[in-house]
Amino acid sequence: MPRTARIDIPGLLQHVIVRGIERRDIFIDNNDRRLFLERLSKLLVETGTECLAWALMSNHFHLLICPRVTNLSVFMRRLLTG
Repeated sequence: MPRTARIDIPGLLQHVIVRGIERRDIFIDNNDRRLFLERLSKLLVETGTECLAWALMSNHFHLLICPRVTNLSVFMRRLLTG
């Protein structure tokens, strides 16, 4: 059974979890993590989104973010297709 749709309005604090397919690794090494964090940092500035906390594991990551102007769905689409 699918989960209910996320409330997606600017200004709402969101805990986001992204996991690899079949729980496979999504980060190859520390350089890969660094490149992801650089992309995340640039996108946070571009979209006026606040990131209060993040955690990167080999097969998933967590973000505690508060989009101020951009909807979360737009932010995540840009982050995950970079």
